[in-house]
Amino acid sequence: MEKIDVSTTDITQENVERLAELFPSVATEVTDGEGNVRAAIDFDALRDLLGDVAEGQRERYQFTWPGKRKAKEEARRPTTKAMRPEMGKSVNWDTTQNLYIEGDNLEALRIMRNTYAAQIKLIYIDPPYNTGYDFIYDDDFAQTHAAYDTLSGDYDEDGGRLVSNPDSNGRFHSDWCSMIYSRLLIARDLLSKDGAIFISISDAELDNLKKICDEVFGATNYINTVSVLAKNTAGASGGGEDKRLKKNIEYLLIYAKDYLYLPPFKSVFEKREISELVDEYVEQGKSWKYTSVLIDPGVKEYCCSTVDGEGNEIKIYTRQNPIIKSVSQLARESGLDEADIYHSYGPKIFQTTNAQSSIRTRVMAARQEHGIIEDLISIEYVPRSGKRKGNVYEQFYKGEQARLFVWLADTAEEIDGVLYKLERRGTFWDFVGETKNLTKEGGVAFPNGKKPVKLIETIIEMQLSNDDIVLDFFSGSATTAHAVFNKALDGLSCHFILVQLPENLDRQSLDANDGDYFNICDIGEERIRRAGKKIVEEVEEANRQLKLGEDPKPIPDVGFRVLRIDSSNFSETYLTPDDYAQATLDLYEDNVKPGRSGLDLLFQVLPTLRIPYSARIDETDICGKKVFIVNGGRAPKLVACFDTEVNKECIEKIAKMRPIYAVFRDASMADDATAANFEELFKTFSPDTERKVI
Repeated sequence: MEKIDVSTTDITQENVERLAELFPSVATEVTDGEGNVRAAIDFDALRDLLGDVAEGQRERYQFTWPGKRKAKEEARRPTTKAMRPEMGKSVNWDTTQNLYIEGDNLEALRIMRNTYAAQIKLIYIDPPYNTGYDFIYDDDFAQTHAAYDTLSGDYDEDGGRLVSNPDSNGRFHSDWCSMIYSRLLIARDLLSKDGAIFISISDAELDNLKKICDEVFGATNYINTVSVLAKNTAGASGGGEDKRLKKNIEYLLIYAKDYLYLPPFKSVFEKREISELVDEYVEQGKSWKYTSVLIDPGVKEYCCSTVDGEGNEIKIYTRQNPIIKSVSQLARESGLDEADIYHSYGPKIFQTTNAQSSIRTRVMAARQEHGIIEDLISIEYVPRSGKRKGNVYEQFYKGEQARLFVWLADTAEEIDGVLYKLERRGTFWDFVGETKNLTKEGGVAFPNGKKPVKLIETIIEMQLSNDDIVLDFFSGSATTAHAVFNKALDGLSCHFILVQLPENLDRQSLDANDGDYFNICDIGEERIRRAGKKIVEEVEEANRQLKLGEDPKPIPDVGFRVLRIDSSNFSETYLTPDDYAQATLDLYEDNVKPGRSGLDLLFQVLPTLRIPYSARIDETDICGKKVFIVNGGRAPKLVACFDTEVNKECIEKIAKMRPIYAVFRDASMADDATAANFEELFKTFSPDTERKVI
């Protein structure tokens, strides 16, 4: 029976093992400060293998700052901290796949690395911008209260502190770089091979963040820097007496985990109402092209054929007596507004273009060769690429120059009876309109601390598919969760993991919420509850309006499990369990701290077995003992019992369930006979089950 080590993976040792696999001759052993023999790397031998490497004071290109080495060590350092469930704060605990974690995000990332390595498809973060008044995480957990008195910060419950980083601090940029560097190092491990990270940032640290991301993710995995218009010039911050232009742009840095495996982002469009767009074109003196309507394409008569570049047939048809009118003409004839015409005739509205293509060139040649005089012709062919690849497609051409029809419907979408023009997003995103009522978005006030939910929805649309996970470890007011819920209404069923330190609200935020919430986690959790409730109400209302034959919409996952980072559930003597010998394993020594529940213990066990915190958990009673069944079925992933006085009958029934893992408490056995028969019972009824104790 194996003793579980609840500390997280030692990343340094993992790296040693990887190097040893690549270069077996450099593997060696050393004795650490506690007398334990550890695997190590002989760097002299490694240099001999690699030849001329950059070392010492040799000049090289690099980005560094005071504290970088320590920040890297912080990312590698294992932790014994635990995630403790907060069922009272959670919604739909038993069924939800979503997580909200209260605590230091560096600790959260360390803990999550065991279970979620290479599992996260999208990371979005909005870290402090380091404008001179932001608070950043100080990761020196050994800070004393005496030293604290000299700072303007505040300790959290784990002894970590948030400290002000005014620009008068000589380490102004270094502190910020260290904070973000350690977190991004672990975040990269969590991204799936086809994953991507989006980071909101201002120009205060844009240059430094870009250099850090180039190092962490690799410069070849850089995708884009998006400029986000967040404020109109009027009233924007900055400018005036400090001689700078007013700031109205923020940025999104985008990196892939691996550029080769990152699929193309799904097409994301800006939606502009057609009537408003036409008015805007008129005001700006631009020419709006989509003004023609093909009322009737006319009688279709086969004329001749040509071939494409691969020799595949292109059939050409003449069109007799077609009817084409302008939008304005139809409006005059019908007495309707042009907006109504666009709505009524949307699929028939077009413009023409003389854009060159191999197909159009061949059609023009065939028209001349066969003496086609009709003003309107059409072709049928099977495209070999593009969204219509492999299907018969019809195109129209007009006039002697065979001007190609371009349909408004190919770049427009009707939503609730209103026609919108779709314009593909580039690297300039305009979200000014989404910031007008931003402080109240989501039903909770968080002045100067929110991102528009539409911004996060756009990012989710680009990157995620059903069952994918988005991680936000600077979650603030929980905009990311709100966006996930909203996308569920559109049929995108993805899940979120949010992490936020329960930082006390400032006076402005306290006043804005009338004192109902006291820290940022309170605000975030309440926003998620309200957003989920609104989604349920909308689905139920839509189901009441169903037409005959329509299927009702299912209620999406609008729940979330709340977990709180705390100290280990086990006493300090437990925290160095190396080389536990079976002969010395004491099944009666209780190492669990007072006040910790069985569910607490289970949640510290889950990451050691690489079981996600969202796994289904059932509780049952076996012989009067509480037993947890995780991802149950014919062969549960895990069966755990942390009660004491567990008898032979209980163990036998658990063994007969044939779980992959069975976990018990050190002091769980009822008597010597039970302890003596433990292994034999499992060998008899479930020999493949891995038996472990905590």
